[in-house]
This record gives sequence, C-alpha cells and structure tokens, in this order.
Amino acid sequence: MFVNPLPARLLLATALALLPGWALAQKASTQSAKPVLPAAVAKALTRAQVPLEAVTLLVVDAAGKAPPRLAHRAAEAMNPASVMKLVTTYAALDLLGPDYTWNTRVLMDGSISDGVLHGNLIVRGGGDPKMVVERLQALLAQIQYSGVKVVRGDIVLDRSAFQAVAQDAGEFDGEPLRPYNASPDALLINFKAMVMRFTPDPLNHRALVAVEPPLAGIMIDESVPLARVARCGDWRSELRASVDNPNRLQFTGSYSAACGERVWPSAYAEPASFAARAIEGSWRALGGLLTGTVRDATPAELALLRARGTLSGEKPPLRLDAPSLPLREIVRDVNKFSNNVMARHLFLSLSRQRDGQLDQASPETGRAALAAWWKKSMPQQPAPVMDNGSGLSRTERVTANGLAAMLQHAVQSRVAQDLLDSLPVAGMDATMRERAKNVAGQAFIKTGSLRDVTAVAGYANGASGTRYVVVGIVNHPNAGAARPALDALIQWAVQER
Repeated sequence: MFVNPLPARLLLATALALLPGWALAQKASTQSAKPVLPAAVAKALTRAQVPLEAVTLLVVDAAGKAPPRLAHRAAEAMNPASVMKLVTTYAALDLLGPDYTWNTRVLMDGSISDGVLHGNLIVRGGGDPKMVVERLQALLAQIQYSGVKVVRGDIVLDRSAFQAVAQDAGEFDGEPLRPYNASPDALLINFKAMVMRFTPDPLNHRALVAVEPPLAGIMIDESVPLARVARCGDWRSELRASVDNPNRLQFTGSYSAACGERVWPSAYAEPASFAARAIEGSWRALGGLLTGTVRDATPAELALLRARGTLSGEKPPLRLDAPSLPLREIVRDVNKFSNNVMARHLFLSLSRQRDGQLDQASPETGRAALAAWWKKSMPQQPAPVMDNGSGLSRTERVTANGLAAMLQHAVQSRVAQDLLDSLPVAGMDATMRERAKNVAGQAFIKTGSLRDVTAVAGYANGASGTRYVVVGIVNHPNAGAARPALDALIQWAVQER
C-alpha cells in the first residue's frame, strides 16, 4: 500500500492553493487582518492615538477600471459627518437637474388703487435655500415699483411647501444660536440669522451697531462704548451681548477700536418669527406702509385661497415670481462651505416633484426619494442611512464602498462637472484652503467634522494622470487629531507612491 508522506492537512492546503482565486483571497484576508497603510497615514494615526478599527480608507480609480489601490474596512458603515452632503447634492443634481430653481411667489388678494392694496399681500415660500437679505429686499422693492406701496391688510406667509417639523435648535450640540443649527423652512430668510456689524466711531467714543436684516419689533442698542485699552482680543465676549431675548438686543460691555469693523452672525432667538420680522422690517425700511401685521396663514385660510385659485396666480391683479439661484450654484455653497440648512432644503426637495405636481415635502419623503434613487443608480451597494441629508446627525451612516461607487457613477453622469466644481480644492479654497497644501490644486475634497468624527471624500488627480476617488472616515473620540492622517491619504493618492 502506498502511504502518502505528506500530512493530510498539508495535502488539503496544497489542493486549495491550486484553486482559482484562493491565493488572492488568502492574501486579502491577511491584509485585512494586518492592513498595510501608507507610512505617513499610519504614523499620523498612531500619533493621534486612533486605532485602525476606528478608520475606513479607500483609494480607487474613479473610472472603475482597476482594483483599489488601498482598501481598509471599506464595507463598514460609518458616520461621515458633512461628507454626507455629497450624497444629497449629487442626488439633487441628478434628479432635479443643475438648472432647477425654487420659486417664491407674491400674490395680491384684494384690489389695488392709487398704490394701495385693499386686502392681503401673500408671500408664498417655495423652499428657496438662499433667500438672503439682498434678494428679499429686491423682491419687496419690486412689489413697490409695481404699484403697491401701502398694504391695507396683512402680509400673509404661506410656508406649507415644507411640512412643519418641531425642532429644538440646541438639541444637537447645545448651541441654539449657532447659524449652522437653523432648521429648514419653505420661506427661509437669510438662513434665519441676523448679522450684527460693529463700526468704530472714535470721535464719539463709541462703536455703531447695525443689524441686517432689519427686524420688526426688536429694540436694538444702536451703539456700544469703545474700550479704554486699544487691543483686539476676544471682542465678542467683551461686548457682553444679550441675544437670547427675541424682543431685545443689548450690549453691556465695550468694543475695541483696534478691531476695526467686524461682523457677528448669530441665529435669532425666536426662529419661528424670523421671517415675519425680517419681511416687515425690510418692507418698512424700503418705505412701504402696512396697516395690519405679518403673520402665517392658517390651514383654513390656505384651503380657501386654493379653492378660489388665488395661490395659483390665476385671479389676483398682480403676481410676482422670484426664482432662486440655479441648483448648480446652490450646490457650490452647500459643498464648499458645508451649509447645513441649504443641504436640508435640497434633501427635502428631492420629493417635491411627482407627476408634475408639487407635494408637501417632509424628512420622510426626502428619505424615500433618496433611497429609490440610490437603489436605481448604485444597486450593488447598500443605501446609506439618511436622517436629514446634511451630515449634522448622529445616526447617518454610509460605507466607503458606497461613497466611492456613487462618486464613480457621478464621473460618468451629465452633472459630473457641476459636482466637481462644487468641491473644495485642496490648499486653495473653502474648507480645504489650509489643508493638503503640498498637493494644492490636485484634489477636490468634501470635508466633514463632528464631535468624534472627521472625514474626507472626493477626487484626487494622480501623478500618472489617473483620477482617483479618495474616501477616509474616522469615528473615534480622537477623530479631530486624525485630520493629518486624512491629509496624508490625499497626498499619497496624488503622488502615487
């Protein structure tokens, strides 16, 4: 009898090794257990005291023609912070088109004679994400130029395009007056933020205070004393501002002339009334008169106006439409400057167009619309877990593989250039101005940052001419210290070592 001198275990291993793909699988398994990261990335993670189990990294050909150059935990769902805006903005560009606009409509419900509207002026919000002070006042000036300078009635606000969602502005991080915590609104005015401007007036030993937009019904200190010491330190604290009273804006401290002119954006203490106060304040500042109030329309009032055809603009003597900036420009603001409330408007708007009819948008309809789009566009990848589409969330999750598949899909799409143009350029602008400077101009990266989260995702131009998708996400209490590791990842992708 022939006795095989090799142990049975070794025979099995030898046979398996001859099977197609087994050796590659074993190699991949070994690499997964002990990943070999670029030296600079590994060193930066070690310095930040971030374990590899808290990181996902992926660098892959944007055209999808080659295996990944680097893949570490790329199938793990992670919190991407504001990198999730890439998903929202690309979905919006793809579904709505780069020329899509939101419309704010002004309607007259009454009769006009000698510059007087005998009835109500209706302002119908359409979800414009960037109705800033200048655009609001241009619209109100157009109304007056069109022949209405006095409203003998009310200015009625229709915000029904977006479902009203009760929200505590300080719930996320305890900072209710931070502008980034503003909630969506179909009639969003100036991001629900006021901008306080301080201008030194040395001759009168004071600094003048101006607030934009002008807000009706608020007492505002028009000046603040100049500080005796001519140095500019923590000037905001030294003002000792009281901004939490919706009816009073007060400064009990001082302002240093050494600071020159400074601006301080702040969310308004009563966001629900901001649109009404800003519209009334601007209307009166432009010389318009109003005998009534500025108020929200009631559901019964809206139903009656719809039944009469007033909201469609069929019957009123005057209708003005104010389209927003096109979506491609809105997307640039969202991605370059990581504007949360604008991203949330895009997310809500994904569901607004159905069979040519406008539906009331809600977070639920936004999530459903995005999930359907993802399933159709990236069927091989699990859909991300969406909350509000801005990344300002503790529950949103996506994998590096999913982000990369989406960015590869975008490269082949009709809106590829629009998405690319919206991304911060490494070492040159927006949130990447001070990052990855040694590869300036060669990477186009969306950044994300929350407590315990730091992330990057976008495109990098390799030295060979190949364009890569780069994704790096860290979920760990030391995430902030790991930013140099993600910058090193971008540099490694560009330099192709």
